[in-house]
Amino acid sequence: MHQITLNDLIINVTRKKIKNLHLTVHPPDGEVRISAPLHLNDETIRLFAISKLHWIKKNQAKLKNQPRQNKKKFVTGETHYYQGKPYLLNVIYYIKTPKVEIRNNTYLDLYVKEGSEQNQREQTLINWYRQQLKSEIPAIIRKWEKIMQIEVKEWGVKKMKTRWGTCNIQAQRIWLNLELIKTPSHCLEYVIVHEMTHFFERHHNEKFRKLMDQFLPHWSIYKEELNQTPLEPIK
Repeated sequence: MHQITLNDLIINVTRKKIKNLHLTVHPPDGEVRISAPLHLNDETIRLFAISKLHWIKKNQAKLKNQPRQNKKKFVTGETHYYQGKPYLLNVIYYIKTPKVEIRNNTYLDLYVKEGSEQNQREQTLINWYRQQLKSEIPAIIRKWEKIMQIEVKEWGVKKMKTRWGTCNIQAQRIWLNLELIKTPSHCLEYVIVHEMTHFFERHHNEKFRKLMDQFLPHWSIYKEELNQTPLEPIK
């Protein structure tokens, strides 16, 4: 990867074995990336970026104006999301192993030892989120393996800054963003279907969109819902 600049705009360029130029603007801060065929020189890439400046600025402004979550301190009274629903965090001091429980469909009870630090409370909640997400994924994958007649040989969960999911087509492996557990279940399903569809088509082209229309007719609505999800603060 290397960079080119257009006035105050920095663009990260990666050359790959591809046929066409691909331009993307990534959250949370509007990072601009271009994937380019190996044979193209920087001047050609620069001219392409200039032709897309209006689109770049429009999408950067959209990300800048997107609502963001306040920096969390993991204390009683904060709002935390689970499967698209807001819950009030309730910190409870507890001498046994830390845990998290949902109460009255309203509260996330966070059981921790007295005197626990912020990072310890945060990690307890993250561990619970990870456990819940991992329990949701297998059934969704099995459902879509039957529908799509393909196999996901491996999957995993990790924290990602700019993507809801990624895949390795050759290994038939998908990775899912831990933040998906905070979104509605249909958004998780959409991302899984999206990544599995890449097993048929690598790029986000017309063929890919037609496959998504076939598998999940309302996918664009779910995509937009994810795009409106409040982001974590920029660090």
